[in-house]
Amino acid sequence: MSKMATRESFGIALKELAEKNQDVVALNADISKSTKTDVLRNYDPSRHFNMGIAEANMIGVAAGLAVSGKIPFASSFAMFAAGRAFEQIRNSVAYPHLNVKICVSHAGLSDGPDGATHQCNEDIALMRVIPGMTVIQPCDDIETRKAMEAIAEYQGPVYLRLGRAPVEDVNDENYEFHLGKAVIVHEGKTDITVFATGVMVQNSLKAVNILNEKGIDPTIINIHTIKPLDEKTVIEYAAKSRLIVSAEEHSIIGGLGSAISEVLSQKCPSRQLFIGVKDVFGESGTVEQLYDKYGISAEKIAANIEKAALELL
Repeated sequence: MSKMATRESFGIALKELAEKNQDVVALNADISKSTKTDVLRNYDPSRHFNMGIAEANMIGVAAGLAVSGKIPFASSFAMFAAGRAFEQIRNSVAYPHLNVKICVSHAGLSDGPDGATHQCNEDIALMRVIPGMTVIQPCDDIETRKAMEAIAEYQGPVYLRLGRAPVEDVNDENYEFHLGKAVIVHEGKTDITVFATGVMVQNSLKAVNILNEKGIDPTIINIHTIKPLDEKTVIEYAAKSRLIVSAEEHSIIGGLGSAISEVLSQKCPSRQLFIGVKDVFGESGTVEQLYDKYGISAEKIAANIEKAALELL
């Protein structure tokens, strides 16, 4: 099974889009090798703009390019794009509903060794609260490339969340990406449903193997589009489940779990288990160490689901 970081997939897909469409351009905040916009830069330097360590200005320039008819893909680390440039994303991109694609790397805990200042576990909350913003987090190489094709065709602002660490493929080349449509990746036999996003799809599938030994077989659903959320699928599975689980490499405040809870509290009240980073900052460490410490490894996901399932008996 191949492994590739979704940031790598983004770089490859960006070049492929640029080959097909002359309006595709890239902007970067002085870290093109890390976010992989350098793949496009090496292909066509005239369509790659290094804005320096000035994320706010990068978003402003991206807005101007969008007004000029270009399709700008602006890239930086999640911490600096979502955090430092929030005002420009809100006022210069989202308010006029411009066609800017904000593609961020090193999201969540995947930027392990760089520590809390660079790990961003708050960006989904920041972005999904902005009116009209589409928020996407693909789980693997194939889904990232398919998502890139979809957002290039979509007219409007998009926040695409990518990781630093290599991840295993969940999908094959026959996979079809549909914006705003959840994907059932494992239909379980137990009345427990896990809604996962990003690499938590892989970790949740691994957790199934552990849980099967305990006689627990939850359904796993990939929520690649966090906003707009696939409310129909969420409600459908909540109605036939005794326990709903959200799994995300993000704070449990304001992320996928919150989005699901907002829907279910109004339309299908359900018992919900939130798996994600608690109300704390991260720290330096390997990805594996951090996933384990912050409760989002396959083993910890399985343990928490088992505990919650026993409480239902």
